[in-house]
Amino acid sequence: MSPEKIAVDVEGRTLTLTNLEKVLYPEVGFTKGQVIDYYTRVAAVLLPHLAGRALTMKRYPNGVDGHFFFEKNAPSHHPDWVRTVTLPAPGSTKKRETIDYTVVDGLATMVWVANLGSLELHTHMWRVDKDDKPLTPDLMVVDLDPGPGTGIPECCQVAQLVRENTDADWYAKTSGSKGMQLYCAVRDSRTADETRNDMRVLAEKLEQLPGSIVVSRMTKSLRPGKVLVDWSQNAAAKTTISVYSLRARPRPTASTPVTWDEVEAGAAGKDPLVFTADDVLARVDELGDLFAPLLPNRGKPAKKSTRRS
Repeated sequence: MSPEKIAVDVEGRTLTLTNLEKVLYPEVGFTKGQVIDYYTRVAAVLLPHLAGRALTMKRYPNGVDGHFFFEKNAPSHHPDWVRTVTLPAPGSTKKRETIDYTVVDGLATMVWVANLGSLELHTHMWRVDKDDKPLTPDLMVVDLDPGPGTGIPECCQVAQLVRENTDADWYAKTSGSKGMQLYCAVRDSRTADETRNDMRVLAEKLEQLPGSIVVSRMTKSLRPGKVLVDWSQNAAAKTTISVYSLRARPRPTASTPVTWDEVEAGAAGKDPLVFTADDVLARVDELGDLFAPLLPNRGKPAKKSTRRS
């Protein structure tokens, strides 16, 4: 076998990994092998959040400075043991009636996806059942997108507003890029249209608060100095960056669960809330999976969380 290829056994599956020394994050020399290593090591907490979710991959075969593409359809050369689900594709820009999505239901598939150069993993707010039928949403998301002149401190301030003005049990994470997301579990049978409308109403409510920095519309002229509460991310066709996913930034940052103590520190400008792959692995060792309560079975409680020093 070529030195650029290596055969590995993952859960009884043989995978051929390629170009492990290729640098995908040139600024820090982070390689494809390190990307695969990160996804392998974080899989214990990541896989439960991906299970049953149709995956959209954002692939960077030549690194974060090179060409990238979103891939919804599972590659035609995928191994026969990789789970795929065929789902309707309303509004497809490529005029498709259906899409054959990949579903990451195990470590072998996780490694296979990472080996494709899939740095970013994007998922919907709903899962499919064992018969590959879409279920109603089990998550609702508040996507906080900072406009010009705002950043993490303002996102954290809006996150606190969301928490103060709703009864839901929210869990916060960084986007791994410039924004944040808040998630709550949906335990009833609301449709995606209903959860999207719930978030639209909330965004408009927050926008009307005295001195609010919230904007509920994407109009560019409204964005400077404001944080967009993008309620549309709850639409059935929309995807959001998965918890623990890497991002295609100059450094290998990741979408990372944070505590409300950390959100408070971020709102005060005391914590930038930027976490690399190594940071995430260390946090999981210390805190467990802070997003575990959002799992359908509610997961195991995370270890006691503390504010970073």
